[in-house]
Amino acid sequence: MIQRRLIPTYIFLTIFSIISVFPFLWMISAATNNYIDISKGRLMPGAFAAENFRNLVSQQPLARAMTNSFVYAISVTIICLFICSLAGYGFEVYHDKWKDKLFSILLLAMMVPQVATMIPLFQMFSKAKLLNTTIGFFLPMISTPFMIMMFRQNARAFPIDIIEAARIDGLNEIQIFFRMFFPTMRSTYAAAAVITFMNSWNAYLWPKVIMTDGKSLNMVMLIANTIGGYKIDYGMIMMGVLFCSIPTMIVFFVLQKQFAEGITGAVK
Repeated sequence: MIQRRLIPTYIFLTIFSIISVFPFLWMISAATNNYIDISKGRLMPGAFAAENFRNLVSQQPLARAMTNSFVYAISVTIICLFICSLAGYGFEVYHDKWKDKLFSILLLAMMVPQVATMIPLFQMFSKAKLLNTTIGFFLPMISTPFMIMMFRQNARAFPIDIIEAARIDGLNEIQIFFRMFFPTMRSTYAAAAVITFMNSWNAYLWPKVIMTDGKSLNMVMLIANTIGGYKIDYGMIMMGVLFCSIPTMIVFFVLQKQFAEGITGAVK
């Protein structure tokens, strides 16, 4: 039986949960209603889901955008996890004052707004002829100071005695990383995968700058393209938002347990 002193807490959590989930429920409802019903503030699901989907497919290259988003997000996630985990492992296991100073510089880089780097990056990538290329999309995102910091902080919980014992047994540093560090830090990799996948899937500013060709658009750019003209079809837009939201929700719900463990620094 719930203790009386906990009743206010449960009431507060229930109200907060309803408020938090309301935008998602409204998104689903709007995706099934037409422009008139949405303008009137209708909250119940409607019967226009198929029509909104047909309008979206006929006016926007939905399949191409979904494919591009999956290719971008999955590729960036895999490469970023590999590079940032190696960097975080190296910063923590192989200590010296110069590495610590370099890490401090990386942390300072987190304070630089992304907008401030757009023009220099665009000029660099334009001269390198990387516009409208997958590599041009990848490079600024495959290594971030936050991910390196996250792996370094979690690597502090990795037992150093295991590394020393493995060296005595004859394993080299690469074998230690892949055979011992990687399996032990699975929760950290899961948390980093969720964050990186969501960031790359929802990326808009850099893809908008680097991908000037319509064939390279992702889902976020597709949704932005639906907002235009004299009449905005909110039903079609919300259908696109629904399709854009489903992959990130699936990734989070599948890895939510490992995500919580990785954020708290759990090591198994």
